[in-house]
Amino acid sequence: MLVRAILNSKSGSGVVTVKTSTSVADAAKILSEKRIGTVVVSDDGETPAGILSERDIVRELAKSGSGCLTQAVSTYMTSELVTCTSDSSVQDVLAQMTEGRFRHMPVVEDGKLIGIVTLGDAVKAQLAEVAMEKDALAGMIMGH
Repeated sequence: MLVRAILNSKSGSGVVTVKTSTSVADAAKILSEKRIGTVVVSDDGETPAGILSERDIVRELAKSGSGCLTQAVSTYMTSELVTCTSDSSVQDVLAQMTEGRFRHMPVVEDGKLIGIVTLGDAVKAQLAEVAMEKDALAGMIMGH
């Protein structure tokens, strides 16, 4: 299965982005209001500069206290993004997320952000694929 299938099945209004100058407090508010785990950092809303997750914020709060909330997200974002394309296999995405210990992967085509895949999205897609294979095999065994 390809990432394209996940993007086609997702409902919603796309990827939530914030500018590099957005405060960590404002980013945290967006994460809470939208009930999401990460925001992509992009000054133009199309070209990803980084990613900031709830975990990034919590780690910094534990390390330096609430003063980090007034800092720009660019201070704490992960700027070395691991991305995929819509033609990437879900298996490869799962492997990269597991190895890198992260749960959100921006989908980028020609340098432009077109979506985001979560670990949950990838697991759900894999489970659906396994269920289809199981049904097909059961049908072949039973002669259908």
